[in-house]
Amino acid sequence: MIRLAALSAQMSAETAALDAASLSCCRDLASRLFPWDTNRALELALLKTHCVPSISGLLSRTGEFEQRPRKRYDDTALMVAELLRLGPDSPGGRAVIQRMNRIHAHYAISEADNLYVLSGFVVKPIHWLERYGWRPLRAEEQQALFRFWMHVGGLMGITERPNTLEELLTLNRRVEQELFRSAASNRRVADATLAMLLANWPTPLQPALASVLRGVLEPAVLTSLGWSAPPTWLGRLVREGLRLRSAFLNQWLRRLPPRRLRFYSERPTPSYGATFRLEQLGPPPLLEQLNSRR
Repeated sequence: MIRLAALSAQMSAETAALDAASLSCCRDLASRLFPWDTNRALELALLKTHCVPSISGLLSRTGEFEQRPRKRYDDTALMVAELLRLGPDSPGGRAVIQRMNRIHAHYAISEADNLYVLSGFVVKPIHWLERYGWRPLRAEEQQALFRFWMHVGGLMGITERPNTLEELLTLNRRVEQELFRSAASNRRVADATLAMLLANWPTPLQPALASVLRGVLEPAVLTSLGWSAPPTWLGRLVREGLRLRSAFLNQWLRRLPPRRLRFYSERPTPSYGATFRLEQLGPPPLLEQLNSRR
């Protein structure tokens, strides 16, 4: 209760709303210009968080990724999509933030871990699109992502946030150099996440697809997760295939600019079907507490 009150006070202190240009830009990136790439980048960002034992250890202890990986994934994706769709300063966006804060308040999550997870929402789309997007993000788009997610971080109660994109990139790189290391919890949570990502594919194809995914992961990530590296030729083939896709799309989209697509929260999900309610999001053992009127 004390921690939750502190988070509410922090939200009240964050009076400066996100500028409209940054919000519009981030919406456009996620829903029209790079929807597929954004999803892939954020999935990789999710996997990378499992390389930090303090993060994977907590996730393993909650059991949510191992027992209900699809719901845990959908809950995160839905809250991220709603923040982008509605804006974090709208009534709906503030409700999402409050829900997120109530969930996090039940666990001992360090500010440093929260900030690293948040940094992935900025850094990984930038890196992915540099390598595989139909074009890289422009400087102003990178800054919009930075302002959006650092504003969300303030509403989450993260006090020590980087002041510039360069500082955030440095922080993300430092964590990955210094804190990535092998742990049993890394492997457990990552295996459950991978199984969830491949669940809709035919079983005979899943080993090959798992190798394809490993082909885009850096050696330090593979080592930290306890995963074997794919054959060199396969990794090269995967990366070249993604670059060819990018080159093709670059030419296609110059001739036929993309129209707006639906956000993840506007589409049916495996966990909730055609529609969902905010009250459904969160670990099932906590739902009664989360939905109380305290």
